[in-house]
Amino acid sequence: MAFSIDQAKELLTDWMRHYCDRIDYLTIRLERSESTDILLRGGQVETLSEAMALGGQVRACHRGGWGFASFNQLATLPERIEDAIAAARLVGDDQTLLAPVEAVQATCRLPLQGSDPRAISLNRKQALCQHYADILRRVDDRIASTSVRYGDIAQQVLLATSEGTLIEQSWSDMEMRFAATARNGDTVQTGRETVGSRKAYEDLEHLDQRVQAAAQRAVAALDLPTVRGDAYTVVIDPILAGLFVHEAFGHLSEADMAYENPDLLEVMTLGRRFGPRDLQIFDGAAPAGHRGSYRYDDEGTAATTTQLIKDGVLVGRLHSRETAGKLGEAATGNARCLSYQYPPLVRMTNTWIEPGNIPVADLCNGIKTGVYARNWLGGMTNGEMFTFAAGEAWMIRDGKLAEPVRDVTLSGNVFRTLADIEAIGDDFYWDESGGCGKGGQSGLPVGCGGPSLRIRNVVVGGDAMD
Repeated sequence: MAFSIDQAKELLTDWMRHYCDRIDYLTIRLERSESTDILLRGGQVETLSEAMALGGQVRACHRGGWGFASFNQLATLPERIEDAIAAARLVGDDQTLLAPVEAVQATCRLPLQGSDPRAISLNRKQALCQHYADILRRVDDRIASTSVRYGDIAQQVLLATSEGTLIEQSWSDMEMRFAATARNGDTVQTGRETVGSRKAYEDLEHLDQRVQAAAQRAVAALDLPTVRGDAYTVVIDPILAGLFVHEAFGHLSEADMAYENPDLLEVMTLGRRFGPRDLQIFDGAAPAGHRGSYRYDDEGTAATTTQLIKDGVLVGRLHSRETAGKLGEAATGNARCLSYQYPPLVRMTNTWIEPGNIPVADLCNGIKTGVYARNWLGGMTNGEMFTFAAGEAWMIRDGKLAEPVRDVTLSGNVFRTLADIEAIGDDFYWDESGGCGKGGQSGLPVGCGGPSLRIRNVVVGGDAMD
């Protein structure tokens, strides 16, 4: 499917003229990508590959019904357009409601601030992974297993719509993940670290201290007491706050979740109070330099910054053009797809909680017995419910950090938890390590951030109380 961008633009414009009268809405997306994938387990290479992908997708909408087709041969494009139109006509039985957006013709290349990963040899990338794997293994004899994963991708996308939009976008994305598992008899503990960037290959180098710290956390946790399971006042660091706002609240703000679920739509009624008056939550691709940043989404809608919670009250949600049209709201530029093989879904971009005005050092004041948790090991959400495992934790006793503890999981109902926020710290941290999953599209780059938070009545899992 070799083609020049100028030839492709001319071709797509011609096909749009030919088919636009047969359908309510039509988009064609062409994509070229180059990627690297490296995985080391126990210091041994398990995956070492470079790949190039060329392909495209067609989306057609007729009377509210959607047809989708993907392809790898440009010569088959007319057939795929016919397939998508036929599918849309087969299922469409209502009306097409798409929020209006301005037609755009633009070229947008997100600039790198350092070395392009495509200019770095595969041998050099493998050597970096091997270096980090050696660091993990050397920390302690009790390190039982390690893994290092490296991935990068450079994507060039051309999007044309029947409304006259023609956008070329390109960017590069990089990520590394490290894990070390320590074992002492039946006790097993894991430390993790993840780093991502859309700025420079150098952001993945010189991470020795962070990699070593992940393994050291796993080893140190072997000798720690387990936390006593109970409901505590908890202070969480900005990394966990960012994870919480993304996983527990952000997905509920994606409007396709709401308009397809009347019960959730009723819960997520705009104007409803969810948290304290100093709670502000945002999502947006407009802030530059983050992994969820771009100029236009995969429907050609301009990137925005959407305030979701203002002064503790729900004031917004995230939209594609379809969800915005069906709910009578404005499109927010949150329709995203992982690649040409998938249709766009409503997805978060960069999601964050604004910092407050409470000094971080004061967040533990007045807590007789509580828990301080930082970093993350993993987690899951199920509708309104969430469970997250902290990477590190300490007991809080009489307003001071006390003994470290392990096996700390935080769980609860997101709406009750938002209402139970007692204080918002004046610090802030952007976590660029996120890879979001939804609808079978896993690993979509996102950013999340926030300040330290103090929350009452958080269920902390651990040993049962005596």
